[in-house]
Amino acid sequence: MLMPIIAILFGLALLVWSADRFIDGAAATARYAGMPPLLIGMVIIGFGTSAPELFISALSSYQGNPGLALGNGYGSNIANIGLILGLTALLSPITVNASVLRKELPILAGITLLSGLLLLNGQISRLDAGIMLIVFALIMGWSIREGLKGRAEPIIGTTEVEAVAGQMTLKQAIFWLLLGLILLMLSSRILVWGAVDIATSLGVSDLIIGLTIVAIGTSLPELASAFASIRKGEHDLALGNVIGSNLFNTLAVVGLAGMIHPLQVDPALLWRDWPVMAALTFALFVMGYGFRGRIGRINRVEGAALILVFISYTGYLLYSISAAPSPG
Repeated sequence: MLMPIIAILFGLALLVWSADRFIDGAAATARYAGMPPLLIGMVIIGFGTSAPELFISALSSYQGNPGLALGNGYGSNIANIGLILGLTALLSPITVNASVLRKELPILAGITLLSGLLLLNGQISRLDAGIMLIVFALIMGWSIREGLKGRAEPIIGTTEVEAVAGQMTLKQAIFWLLLGLILLMLSSRILVWGAVDIATSLGVSDLIIGLTIVAIGTSLPELASAFASIRKGEHDLALGNVIGSNLFNTLAVVGLAGMIHPLQVDPALLWRDWPVMAALTFALFVMGYGFRGRIGRINRVEGAALILVFISYTGYLLYSISAAPSPG
């Protein structure tokens, strides 16, 4: 058990670090290529911040570990809302502007319902995966179009481009782009090996490992981004980043994994995990609209409630690991 645990810890640390370097290199390279800052933020940074989930789920699907692929995607969504938004609101209340209530949250809610419908037949087929990727492309296209016309903030990739791109030379940008990509692939393989080995040793499904250790680990970039937003006094950025990340995870991450190899869905995902993800998503509506005339704010009490839900859910998953019979 020691080597798999070391592999997971080392793999997660390297995964998060390499994703950060990849984003820096890609954003700076795109800037030198003349790409508009809006597109760098939406396309390069939007994809880059979800690179850990994307690589882990794609590799897990390729190696025949559907539970790890799905657990990582949906577990990251649960961690993003319950843990990251909960902590952010607990430290400083989050403003929910009217645009988020009218557009972004309804889109996320619709995508959540779509994902549940696609799970009902017990698998994510290539047709299901294709639907997810097409819907994701349509949302990205609409978001880019609205953003370029100045009519809307981008849904995905709201991080400041200047801060990410930095002052790199073109050679430095290409170097970090390539090195970050190579280390992303390497760290993904290390982490997946450790996760699968632990699941096998404990006699639990790789879905549980994906929903807990891997999902929380791959959500660390969003957590760092949320804390950075608090320091800058831009609390609404944390909400925007989480909405964008969850859209990406639900459609692109799971969709790509299903396109690589059809995914068999563990029944527990339908009755236990997807309902938690859906409940947290719709809870954002309630908190955003508020009560008694208070509109557009997720306060500290609500943040604490989100954290409590996440802790209870994660505690239940960890209990299922400890209660699992020893293999052999």
